[in-house]
Amino acid sequence: MRRTTTALLLTVLAAVLLTGLPRATPAAAHDATSTAYAEITGTADRPEARLDLEYDLLMKSAWLYAEAYQARERDEQLRQLAKHADAVGAYVTGHFGLARGERACTARPVGDAGLRSRGGRAFAVVTLGYTCPAGTDEPVTVTSALFPDAESFVHSTRTIVHYDVGGRRGSQVLTPAAAAVALTGADPAATTHQVGDFFVLGTEHLLFGLDHILFLLSLLLGARSLRDIVLTASTFTAAHSVTFLLAACGVVDVPAGLVEPVIAASIAVVALANVLLRDRDRNARWRLPTVFVFGLVHGLGFAGSLGIDESWSWELLLSLLSFNVGIEVVQLGIIAVVFPLLALLRRVPAHRWALPALTAPIVLVSCYWVWDRVTQAA
Repeated sequence: MRRTTTALLLTVLAAVLLTGLPRATPAAAHDATSTAYAEITGTADRPEARLDLEYDLLMKSAWLYAEAYQARERDEQLRQLAKHADAVGAYVTGHFGLARGERACTARPVGDAGLRSRGGRAFAVVTLGYTCPAGTDEPVTVTSALFPDAESFVHSTRTIVHYDVGGRRGSQVLTPAAAAVALTGADPAATTHQVGDFFVLGTEHLLFGLDHILFLLSLLLGARSLRDIVLTASTFTAAHSVTFLLAACGVVDVPAGLVEPVIAASIAVVALANVLLRDRDRNARWRLPTVFVFGLVHGLGFAGSLGIDESWSWELLLSLLSFNVGIEVVQLGIIAVVFPLLALLRRVPAHRWALPALTAPIVLVSCYWVWDRVTQAA
């Protein structure tokens, strides 16, 4: 009976550990989703939109040749963007637009396309200026159909919109099911929509970010009691919340090429320490300081995924807090599911070899991610 129980617990835990492996590395192929970023500023008559779009996906969607979307060197990517400026501009203006009332705003390119890095990936920066109908009090409406499912490159693309237009400020998330939104500022309905959207983004980021989940599971594997996991989870939450808010507000700026490998390495360090130090008094001494330091790094990763690049405001703070609450809800859910299973596993004689057996795949996967992310950043 005990062997059956142990086998069942190991099967469930292994499934939790390994499900979704391909989603965790930033270098994974475009077999899932993409996020576009739009920052809209200016007046309601003449707004300006700066769009950050994944470079290779943009070049594919504009139906350019492989030499364009397979370019990896920054100088070559910039050359390809300049060479195909008309095709890129036609795609972007055809899939992203502003309107005022029933009339569309007229778009025009502003300057040359640039490049920036987000989460270890190259993003093209395309800026469009708009001329909107004047003489009306109606708000500007933004519509995004960037990288739709029909193109088959990705699915469920989201466009995160941050805006400060004509005194109306806020953040919204556009999805294929809700592809348009009026930039109405402090309207209660818009505020509710903003809170809900960023809460969902936070839950999905942790659910589909296997590196953060494996780090949390490594912490759970080393916990000895409910008090232990409460202290550890609280330390991790406090640490990543600090750097998440600072990085998202632009106070701290650490390159993703450094953050992502360290996040992967943190998983291996904590997982190995659980095994090597589990019978020593030093276990309690290293855990909280180590978790706090690595939590700071994970907070930078959370901020990088959200992609906010604007000055501090109450609207920004609302988005950040909603996103962070979403992360914490999923974190608590994982703890509620996994910790009781581990507590049951520790009651059977086989737990001394079972926990190292669960640790081994975590270490192997995280070491692979370290190598993969370092080579991608090089």
